[in-house]
Amino acid sequence: MIGINDLARNVSVDSLWKNYQYIIQTIKNKSSYTKIYVQSILPVTDAYKKFSGHTSKTDSIVKLNTIIKNSQLRYGYNFIDLYPKFCDAQGKLNAALTNDGLHLKGEGYVLWKHLLFPYVNDVEIKTSLLPAPKKTEWNNQLFALWKVDTVFINDATISTIDLPSLLKKNIVIAYSKNEVKNKPVLKLLLNNVQSPLLKDEAYSIHVDSTIAEIKANTVKGLFYALQTFKQLARDKVMIDGCSIVDWPSFSWRAYMTDVGRNYETIDLLKQQIDVMSSYKMNIFHFHPTEDIAWRWQIKQYPQLTAPENMLRNKGMYYSVEEIKDLIKYCEDRFITFVPEIDMPGHSAAFTRAMNISMQSEKGKEIIKNILNEITETHSFPFIHIGGDEVKITDTGFIPSIEKQLLQKNIQVIGWKPGGNFRSGTILQLWNGNEQARKGARYIDSRHLYINHFDPLESVATIFNRKIGDVDQQTNEVLGGELCLWHDRNVIKEDDLIQMNPVYPSMLAFAEKVWNGNGPNGFITNVNPADTVQLQQFGSFEKNLIDHKKLYFSQKPFPYFYQSSTTWKLAGPFNNEGSLSKQFSPEINEFDSVYKQAKVTAIGKTIVLQHFWDPMIKGIFTHSNTNTTWYALEKFWSNEEKEVPCWIGFNNLSRSTGTNSPAKETWDNKMSCLWVNGTKILPPDWIRANQKGNIEIPLIDEGYEYRQPTNILFHKGWNNVLVKLPIGNFKEADWQNPVKWMFTFAPAND
Repeated sequence: MIGINDLARNVSVDSLWKNYQYIIQTIKNKSSYTKIYVQSILPVTDAYKKFSGHTSKTDSIVKLNTIIKNSQLRYGYNFIDLYPKFCDAQGKLNAALTNDGLHLKGEGYVLWKHLLFPYVNDVEIKTSLLPAPKKTEWNNQLFALWKVDTVFINDATISTIDLPSLLKKNIVIAYSKNEVKNKPVLKLLLNNVQSPLLKDEAYSIHVDSTIAEIKANTVKGLFYALQTFKQLARDKVMIDGCSIVDWPSFSWRAYMTDVGRNYETIDLLKQQIDVMSSYKMNIFHFHPTEDIAWRWQIKQYPQLTAPENMLRNKGMYYSVEEIKDLIKYCEDRFITFVPEIDMPGHSAAFTRAMNISMQSEKGKEIIKNILNEITETHSFPFIHIGGDEVKITDTGFIPSIEKQLLQKNIQVIGWKPGGNFRSGTILQLWNGNEQARKGARYIDSRHLYINHFDPLESVATIFNRKIGDVDQQTNEVLGGELCLWHDRNVIKEDDLIQMNPVYPSMLAFAEKVWNGNGPNGFITNVNPADTVQLQQFGSFEKNLIDHKKLYFSQKPFPYFYQSSTTWKLAGPFNNEGSLSKQFSPEINEFDSVYKQAKVTAIGKTIVLQHFWDPMIKGIFTHSNTNTTWYALEKFWSNEEKEVPCWIGFNNLSRSTGTNSPAKETWDNKMSCLWVNGTKILPPDWIRANQKGNIEIPLIDEGYEYRQPTNILFHKGWNNVLVKLPIGNFKEADWQNPVKWMFTFAPAND
């Protein structure tokens, strides 16, 4: 930003603009990757009768700003138009922002900070809100949050929300209807907010230059409103004016983590709960009992949590006090804690500890004693009793457990497919082919298991889901639940969040379950032919990337923008069972093949055919065996440099004991790729040829948890050719499903 002093010294606008051009071109010549931002010259005012040489140059300032604005595309910089935000009604510098007509006061610099925030942090100009509110209208006013030191409430129960942690640490809560004059006012009100659905969670926000007014029908609704308000206040100093009316499409917005197989510390659990809370998810499903270990302290039966009865993380369990702490932590964030005592299946740890089967009369008596202890110690509106993946030998087992819990006014949840549940039990669907029985209430978890997702696939797949096959909640469909089932052993607990795309998936799911709608079926890729869907996904991705930058810089967030990446697919070619057989795309000029290819696919991960085809839709359905396709795309680089890239051909599920790749191969399908004609070699696998075993942790098999591959990109366009052969879709065994896919993602874009 230069110019105002030059103008005051009577340097002409044309001469000054030549100086701008010289500076811009010098930077571009010496550092082509540097992003250049040119700010408009600020307005001036003669209200203080000072700096007449400067304050008399308004016409020149406007002329120069216009030239800078209109030349940005030609000269390759970004223009930041500060001028109108600093003007008063007469088009001069707002006198409240200066004390001499030229230089800014602190208040002016706060405004400047707010206006520069999106550029400095490389985020969208308008605040990205997740989940997106149902109705948002922006105005041109600004609310000075930094001036607010008091929040006015109209009901004492509002103060049960931890307002200081959500607003300002030193905020004063005032139960008063009196407003402070000459100062921006922040109000939290229990008031009537109209919504067509779930009124107890609906809210409204109105922000202009004088007031920020937040309304809801309940304290819970106000809490959700404050999550949106925090996002609006992303720079913590000012908020863009807006009017928002919002409500959820589903009441059950859940996340589940399996701590039975792999223990998670309380700190890691709270980290995930905090993210849930920030994105208006409201059910935490806690799964602490498994074949591997029983991790919930039961005082009657200490042998359940004895180290010798655990197969992993021996001796690691949750005490009664820790469970109480987790429940309270959830309650403070308007999240319902839903425990699952899995029965009668997934109970090998119980059998080891008690030397008896759950389905025996003695085993059933013990389980009832356990349920009595935990329900007398804690208060639960719901208890999940599992019931899946087990042969029911005692048909009276599940009905008797249900009866016991119903007598305590606890609603029962069970997996479907699963046991012989009563008609009133809430069912949780987990198999994609499963449908709930007519009239049953259910939760949708079909194709919502994070542990099966490639990170880049996960966001597209979840965004494409239609929860419960309905647009919004019905009498039967309560909502959805995202699940983390990491069956495989891990070296450290952080691997659970790093190897599984927990946070990108959680944000995509929060968006979907709050707003509903979506295409039918299970879809892995964005459809390039559906322009509406593509536009919606692209808009969501921009919001998602903004949140990655602003709120997840210290957490694993394996995701890059991908809706602008369009692959051309050339094929099919019959490889006759010879996966290394060459075809024309490897021989002919890249550009000619690129132009002739007819099939397109969007994304940095492309699933040609899913291992659950045709239930899960990839690019192709029921493809021929012994087939080879090629994928072609161009990636731009401003200069010649090494670029770290994510590359993968089989993102291993963390729930199966899949074999590691063979030495000197990317996968067992002979997949490979070239960049600018140079073949890119696979990693030197740490456990090459390792036969799959869920007790052997993954270590470098997935691109998201190994070092990226550094590839030399030339200045300009870089040609990427990916070879994708397939032999037989029949898996060697259930641990090694065939998922025909690839990932190529420059990891610095």
